[in-house]
Amino acid sequence: MHKKLFLAVFCLAMVPALFAQPAPKITCDRHCLESYIDRYLDAMLEHKVRPDLFARNCRFTENGVELPLGGEGLWYSMTGRGTYRFYVPDVETQQIAYIGTVKEGGPLLGAKTAPGAKTPAATTAAVAIRLKIVGGLITEAEQLVIRPEQSLFGDAPASKFPPTGEAVEKMGAPHPIFTEVIPEAQRHSREDLVRIANYYFAGLQRNDGKGYYPFTDDAVRYENGMPACGLDRDGKPVPKACKRQFEEGLKGVVTRIRDRRF
Repeated sequence: MHKKLFLAVFCLAMVPALFAQPAPKITCDRHCLESYIDRYLDAMLEHKVRPDLFARNCRFTENGVELPLGGEGLWYSMTGRGTYRFYVPDVETQQIAYIGTVKEGGPLLGAKTAPGAKTPAATTAAVAIRLKIVGGLITEAEQLVIRPEQSLFGDAPASKFPPTGEAVEKMGAPHPIFTEVIPEAQRHSREDLVRIANYYFAGLQRNDGKGYYPFTDDAVRYENGMPACGLDRDGKPVPKACKRQFEEGLKGVVTRIRDRRF
């Protein structure tokens, strides 16, 4: 009798502890994280902040400015998706980065145009997005939107370079090397990848030609969708061009690279 009573009391005492256990950690793999980018872009295109996708306290910034989620920035003006899509998932931190293109202007999704009304022409913008996923919901959404330049009168100023969105769209797809599967034994740790990537920013900031520049001989560097080194005007490889560019201090105009996030 005493044993049965003790067992009953013990079981009752354990009930609060069982309910107090933390919820099981939800982990997204690469494909899962990529799906969040697609769902995010779909939500932005529909101009709807979905409660099954976003945490209630989700933090949103566009071009470094914190804004209310939905209704402002690209959330208001996006009218379509482009074709360039580069997903960079980080399973270890449950975050994903993305570079792509979107459409702004033209008719809004689902909007009706009055008969005879002039439809504004759509433009292509480049976007860089970072999402953080916690418990199956987006808790942070950070994006840069690089739009075509406009003069004070609303027209595009003369430039020898195409708008960034158009240049990125013309690239078609990320270089195949980014999708190659590296044997596990040859993979760098996340810490190594962060350290190597930071060498690039450290070398670019106040570039004086005296830093450490770990470029391969066949490296190609793109800037705003255009090749900045490694290829000539005809698209032919130029060996060691990127390393030489840094060693000669040609990027000394860059004085500071801030807000680095890895």
